[in-house]
Amino acid sequence: MQKTSQSEISILVSMGTCGLAAGTEPVYNSLKNEIRNRNLATKIEIIETGCMGLCHSEPSIEVIDNRTAKSIIYGDVKGSDASKIIESGTAKAAGIKVIERGWYYPEDENNTKNVLQARIALRNTGRINPKKIEHYIVRSGYQALKKALFQMTPAEVISEIRKSGLRGRGGGGFSTGRKWSFAAAEKSNTKYVICNADEGDPGAFMDRAVLEGDPHSILEAMTIAGYAIGATNGIIYVRAEYPLAIKRLQNAITQGQANNFLGNNILDSSFNFNIEIRYGAGAFVCGEETALIHSIEGLRGTPTFRPPFPAVSGLWKKPTIVNNVETFANICAIIRKGAEWFNKIGAENSPGTKVFALAGKIKKVGLIEVPIGISMRDIIYKIGDGICDNKKLKAVQAGGPSGGCITADHIDIPINYDTLKSLGSMMGSGGIIVMDEDNCMVNIAKFFLEFTVEESCGKCTPCRIGGKQMLMILKRFTEGKGKKGDIKQLHHLAKVIKSTSLCGLGMTAPNPVLSTLRYFSEEYREHIYDKKCRAGKCSSLIAYLIDSDKCVGCGICAKICPVNCISGEPKESHIIDDDKCIKCGQCINKCRFNAINKI
Repeated sequence: MQKTSQSEISILVSMGTCGLAAGTEPVYNSLKNEIRNRNLATKIEIIETGCMGLCHSEPSIEVIDNRTAKSIIYGDVKGSDASKIIESGTAKAAGIKVIERGWYYPEDENNTKNVLQARIALRNTGRINPKKIEHYIVRSGYQALKKALFQMTPAEVISEIRKSGLRGRGGGGFSTGRKWSFAAAEKSNTKYVICNADEGDPGAFMDRAVLEGDPHSILEAMTIAGYAIGATNGIIYVRAEYPLAIKRLQNAITQGQANNFLGNNILDSSFNFNIEIRYGAGAFVCGEETALIHSIEGLRGTPTFRPPFPAVSGLWKKPTIVNNVETFANICAIIRKGAEWFNKIGAENSPGTKVFALAGKIKKVGLIEVPIGISMRDIIYKIGDGICDNKKLKAVQAGGPSGGCITADHIDIPINYDTLKSLGSMMGSGGIIVMDEDNCMVNIAKFFLEFTVEESCGKCTPCRIGGKQMLMILKRFTEGKGKKGDIKQLHHLAKVIKSTSLCGLGMTAPNPVLSTLRYFSEEYREHIYDKKCRAGKCSSLIAYLIDSDKCVGCGICAKICPVNCISGEPKESHIIDDDKCIKCGQCINKCRFNAINKI
């Protein structure tokens, strides 16, 4: 890590939204007080950073010896640990959880060979104070902009991005360089660069982490894009539910203008570029670029037919490029280090890295960045440390609510845009949800379809009507009301919706259904013909029964039952009224004699 201070020791404190929610602020204040009370301010500097990605161990901090560059990462830190951490310095403090560096990241984007994780998009996130432009500059900040403006023509910038093979990280995987070249070729006095920060996938927080932890990298990349295509205006479209990201972006824009990295005559180059922030109201469909553009224009956020594509006719009918946060987060590293360097990382047809939000039934949830081409097995068992409670892996949902589920049989296949698509899934923006044997795949398909049906803009009939029809069928399955022919009808609807919907939301919404039909057809048949849910998640298909031979009549189950459906005399076997039972499972969890069975 490049030094950002002259102090002997730096303490980085993870102060992104996740860290703050977990209680990092009291830890930060306690460390600050300890340093002040011990008169160590000249030796130890405390640095507020963005998310370190260690969601499984928040609050987290990193103690760095600036003299040797060695560091210790602590997790699950409490305010009361401050004195022990300060006393220990760069030695391990007794009794505080230490995070192995192998789980964390290499120091910078140079180290990408033979590693589970590699930092390019997240190179500064969790490493610098995002509120101080000096911290960004000392880590090669704005060097890419200087190189582009004074050593490269706009055409050479686009050529470098094309040669890098960078594909859009928002889900579509379209060539970033080609998109830029289309906009550059258009003859117009006004063009726009839009950063899509409308991160709507449930459980996804990749873009938010970059905006909160490294906002200047997005501003610099957007400015380079503006120079490349001939635009002078940039817009960051960010959801209003990201107040900390918005605050840090606003601060970064102000600092960029004050230091001549934004505004008029940037770095005395005669190039002008300004960036403003526009807020989204949280509509999932506004992640689609034409719906996003309509929202910025003050219209209802609905998609339109393409062509023309936004690169030809976008915002206010002017040439516009729309890239998501992670795509922009790669740009500066590519310009500084070159396309040849970037091409050596990742897969042949998908160079570089991908940021994922790792969640679900996995021991170490968090934000990870891995070379494209890594196997799902390595992500789950080496980075994520395996399935919770050592249960059996059942499926992995990749690509958010519009992605498909893949099975344990496919976890050794390299992850890239093409292999995931062949399995009925997709890269998407980067959500990975791990499921174990206790998950019902029919219920999972229903859950994701409920989300996409709710978020449909309703403009096109296949998505508006077809999605609801699919959801009705899935609800019948989970309620034990499925009938012969339903699976065929469900499959037909899914195919029609995929091929006839107007935008990506409708085209991909059936993916969870189609993939679970493909890999877990037996579970569907059980729900329809046997009226059985093997995972015990569909309440209409399960019942609770008390084993009279094991029940001792302690009465605990009756006391904790929220609907009073359990009855019996003390020291005698109890019974459950199935008509009243809401299948909450509290009785099973509290029974000390294993006398209650789920059937």
